[in-house]
Amino acid sequence: MSASTAPFADRTEAGRALAAALAGHAAPELVVLGLPRGGVVVAAEVARALAGTLDVVVVRKVGVPWQPELAMGAIAAVDEEIETVRDEHVLGRLQLGEDAFDRARARETAELHRREAAYRQGRPPTRLAGRPVVVVDDGLATGSTMRAALAAVRRQAPARLTVAVPVAAPTVCARIAAEVDDVVCLWAPPDLVAVGQAYDDFRATTDEEVREALAAATG
Repeated sequence: MSASTAPFADRTEAGRALAAALAGHAAPELVVLGLPRGGVVVAAEVARALAGTLDVVVVRKVGVPWQPELAMGAIAAVDEEIETVRDEHVLGRLQLGEDAFDRARARETAELHRREAAYRQGRPPTRLAGRPVVVVDDGLATGSTMRAALAAVRRQAPARLTVAVPVAAPTVCARIAAEVDDVVCLWAPPDLVAVGQAYDDFRATTDEEVREALAAATG
């Protein structure tokens, strides 16, 4: 059997590698925000290594009605505000009208609120104003959900905003870099097809694993 060419065994290992690359970002009052589900597992390792506060920024892809995995946008929430990012290229190419987008967005908003309540378990969102914030995911393919998360985080006026991911498409990294103070990406292959290419073990993270990571960090 040939050796794996994936750079990371799993999300925990990726989080530790990302934490090492982020050592220079350690700062008083640092907040590390993970995107559920898999990004929270990565973020937990970063927060632990940098002695930061771990929290979650809940995001939902707004999928095309007949192909839910294809994003025509995304929504994210930090505190009470919901930010929406639209993919005008997808909307235009598929000739999707406002009604189709609004119906899909309404469905995802309901699920976003459900997940936020489930993950937080009554804990209030961490204050971000005036604090350095690192937003973490387990990887970026199109960047739609990350862009929605960043829009929600920026509304809270952090002192500095960094995106950190183990893997991303190079074009997506460049696009995200224009929206934040810094981007840290450990692996950006030009032929990236799916985030799972970066991992030997890319099994789905469960809601319970997200809750456990958040509870452990605040316990």
